[in-house]
Amino acid sequence: MNTFERILITRLRFIGDVVLTTPVIRAVRNKFTNSYIAYLADKNAISLLENNPYLDELIPFDFSWGMKEQIKFIKELRAKKFDLVIDLFGNPRSAILTFLSGARTRIGGEFGWRKYLYTHPIPKSAERKNAIKFHLDYLKPIGITFNEPLSEIDIKTEIFLTDEERKWAINYLKGKGIDLNRKTVGIHPGATWPAKMWLKENFAMLADKISSKLNANVIITHSKEETELAIEVFNLTNKRNITLLDSLNLRELASVLSMLDLYISNDCGPMHIAVAVGTKTIGIFGPGEEDIWFPYPESKGYKALRVDVECHPCHLDFCNRKGDDYMKCMKLLTVDMVFNEVVRLIKRG
Repeated sequence: MNTFERILITRLRFIGDVVLTTPVIRAVRNKFTNSYIAYLADKNAISLLENNPYLDELIPFDFSWGMKEQIKFIKELRAKKFDLVIDLFGNPRSAILTFLSGARTRIGGEFGWRKYLYTHPIPKSAERKNAIKFHLDYLKPIGITFNEPLSEIDIKTEIFLTDEERKWAINYLKGKGIDLNRKTVGIHPGATWPAKMWLKENFAMLADKISSKLNANVIITHSKEETELAIEVFNLTNKRNITLLDSLNLRELASVLSMLDLYISNDCGPMHIAVAVGTKTIGIFGPGEEDIWFPYPESKGYKALRVDVECHPCHLDFCNRKGDDYMKCMKLLTVDMVFNEVVRLIKRG
């Protein structure tokens, strides 16, 4: 078994997917305790890995770079002299970057022509795997294996917040008039794609119900791009103990989510962030597959909700059904269904 002195892990894109690779980071560090371990990802998503004690370096990639900047970046990457790269994304760009890194050992998925850029292409498997197990299987070529079924420790995702960040979140929420001595629940009505969004009217009714029946605070989170939607949801509520937050950066959002008693989110990045900071989380699923993208134990306060429909899983970004069948998966998931889970999880204490 080779000892790798300099290791690069990369999951180049998407907030939630980067969070889902944190068990890989931990496993690699536990195996190679003295190695130098870096992580390469999109400049925004990689901020969630700041203060991760298992990493020595974060390498941000800017997708707005032109050819000149990318060539400069590749030269700098090669100069770091990694001897192992684990590519957990496997799209053309990440496969090429892995190859051009100059590492003698390169692990990545057996996807089309890209498999020729790796020394250890991971073959496709007929076994249905959740996202965390899928990533962990990439570690087999370097001697990292796990007992089946995976333990809760094996699949635990992590974001490491500082005391200062937590204090900032407390002061921020207090500044918004939120009494943290009361139960505080967050909702996230946005998502990357419209087909993944539960109806905004439902989010508003759910917020009102949580506020009135549980006497709880409700906060609405959103990205800059989702601001208009969040305002629409807020304006549909009775606004009693309901607060629309500002658009926060990812670490600010993580810090705020760590203060909540429960978070309810569509299938998107903030959902994974909430789990990784230890907040009980309800994930709302429509076109996506919750057994793959919500690999979190219900015993720890995590629950995926989805109503089965004949067109699932469609993997569509935009629903293509007509009439009453349009967004059927989301329409059939009622406010009461979600609220009942809210009550159950809140009562767990």
